[in-house]
Amino acid sequence: MIFQILAALPEGTADAAAQAAPAVEKVSFSLIEMAFKGGWLMIPLFLLSILAVYLFGERWWAIRKASQIDENFMRNIHDYVHEGKIKAAVNLCQSSDTPIARLIEKGIERIGRPLTDIQTAVENTGNLEVSRLESGLPFLATIAGGAPMIGFLGTVIGMIQAFYNMSQAGSNVDITLLSGGIYTAMVTTVAGLVVGIMAYFGYNYLVARIDKIVYKMESYTIEFMDLLHEPANK
Repeated sequence: MIFQILAALPEGTADAAAQAAPAVEKVSFSLIEMAFKGGWLMIPLFLLSILAVYLFGERWWAIRKASQIDENFMRNIHDYVHEGKIKAAVNLCQSSDTPIARLIEKGIERIGRPLTDIQTAVENTGNLEVSRLESGLPFLATIAGGAPMIGFLGTVIGMIQAFYNMSQAGSNVDITLLSGGIYTAMVTTVAGLVVGIMAYFGYNYLVARIDKIVYKMESYTIEFMDLLHEPANK
């Protein structure tokens, strides 16, 4: 539409209008520059993001290692126990170095005692292994809930700063006084939400992986207790 109006004007008038039209500048900024605009609250948010990444990576590796178990593990344990090779069964558990192997090892070491004592020892070991797998997850959950709150705190501080500047300016209110505080508020809010969302999804992912390991531990425990009942039935 604008180009049609300029074309309809005389040549000199069109040139003058084109020269008088304000040039639109493309404003660009990097994430680092935007982070600095967020104020001092960006520092704890940055530290929380590093901590969240570290906790997720460390727990992911530990859970991945804990979930690896030889498919023939229980078959070998079954053969060793029936053949009376208790020491060989214990050595097999120690070489596996997984939560499942450690709770089976605890049960093998209790062979000869009442079955209720063996089951109790295995269950207690399982609870300790689950607690070890969940180590660090409370901190990740805290980051998931705390980072957005820090971001919202930045929002409140930014708005307070904006309205304070407006009150000090009196009747000479400039839009930049309000925009600066709002800019700070929005940056901290976005940063807090990004850190919180990453920690939240990471936490739930790790919890789901741990639940699968717990299910395997319960399955192997039942299989081991059935194994101890077999000699008595023969």
